[in-house]
Amino acid sequence: MNQKKALIADDDESILWVLEKFFAEKGVAVVKARDGSEAARLLKGPGLSLAVIDINMPGKDGLQALKEAKEAGCDTAIIIMTAESTMKNTLEAMKRGAFDYITKPFDLSELDAIAGRALENIKLKEKVSTLTERLKERLAAETAFIGKSKAVQDVFKSAGKVAGRDVTVLILGESGTGKELLAKLIHSNSTRGLGPFIAVNSAAVPRDLMESELFGFEKGAFTGATEGKKGKFELADGGTLFLDEVGDMNPDLQARLLRVIQEREFFRVGGREPTKVDVRIIAATNQDLDRAVQEKKFREDLLFRLNGVTLNLPPLRDRKGDVPLLADYFLDRFSHEFGGVPKTLSPKALEAMEGYRWPGNVRELENIIRRAVLLSPSINLSTEDLNLPQARHRKESLEEVITARLRPFIEKTDHSGKQELYDFIMPFIERPLIKLVLEKTRGNQVQAAELLGINRNTLRKKIKDLNIKIDRTKG
Repeated sequence: MNQKKALIADDDESILWVLEKFFAEKGVAVVKARDGSEAARLLKGPGLSLAVIDINMPGKDGLQALKEAKEAGCDTAIIIMTAESTMKNTLEAMKRGAFDYITKPFDLSELDAIAGRALENIKLKEKVSTLTERLKERLAAETAFIGKSKAVQDVFKSAGKVAGRDVTVLILGESGTGKELLAKLIHSNSTRGLGPFIAVNSAAVPRDLMESELFGFEKGAFTGATEGKKGKFELADGGTLFLDEVGDMNPDLQARLLRVIQEREFFRVGGREPTKVDVRIIAATNQDLDRAVQEKKFREDLLFRLNGVTLNLPPLRDRKGDVPLLADYFLDRFSHEFGGVPKTLSPKALEAMEGYRWPGNVRELENIIRRAVLLSPSINLSTEDLNLPQARHRKESLEEVITARLRPFIEKTDHSGKQELYDFIMPFIERPLIKLVLEKTRGNQVQAAELLGINRNTLRKKIKDLNIKIDRTKG
């Protein structure tokens, strides 16, 4: 930690000598001023932890120097010395932002107590500043929105522009695209970033409970309400309220929400006095709200209020280039979370992920990686470890079917000596192929030869050699 530095300002050299010695014994460096103008200049500079300033000095007095310093944004703890312990001086000093005051002649133990409190206050400020920075870093990590594709970068740019403006935001996108993550990103980069971020899912809360969930209730408002409770709006005061799946909100609540946005106040359930709130609203939905308005399922005036700025989150299938980045992020995250060795994806596993359509978007990818990291004993995860739905349900290719059939036969074959496997196996492949093509052409050998891409005489020979009977009724 840097050495503390104090400003001492007085036109009395004996006072300066006493104060300099006092702070030197505490390991605090000292700068001196002998008039108010010099004191005011030094107070506006960097690096001061505290200052002890006489109220009566040549040029500007101590109160004027104090006033100018505070107006310039100085956060130094300033102790005012005065030879006149008048109520007026005391009130004026404290009103202008002094940390404390001391009356001449003073006892050094009294100064020691005041300076000790000032230095302790500095330590607390530094601790708060450190914690604040850590909190910001944590928020940045928690709200890391991964993506380098143009579609996502465009969303980033728009989010960056809107974050600092205290307007409502409407986020549109399919389930699992990261709407809440984007809302947190906007919140943490706004002036409300250190305030609360409260999320409520309109689709997850039963309709008859949603009103009290949002607005709270008073004691006795309904059976079982033995005491009052704050709702999400009150909890989000000074911060951001994220209304997820707002398209599922019933019409009565839509009307109440509109009023809160307009009036910035609401009534608790069972309440008679309005509660004022300062809340920024970010809403999200996977529904087409314009269509919902046309179908009279969503209020048009509420939609106008919500979409101050609209952001569209693209589905993961439209940003396939981000799949490897997301996979690496979740692999690292869950490897640390589960305390194991960091895991990787095999080239085939990554290829399978890039070829998958991801109907559940980023949330589905996250869940698949989590499960694979948790359950697989392998460090290098395979396609089988991922267990993608596409891999489980897709139909096998012709080559895969033939390979699966041939593998057991080949594995049982002795690899020593001449086996003539080609001549043995090929008829089993050619015979069903020619039979199926002849069925399709209803026994027309000219058409069958064309489909097969072979000479007609060659086809006739194979029909004879393979003992294929032609059925002209099929096809």
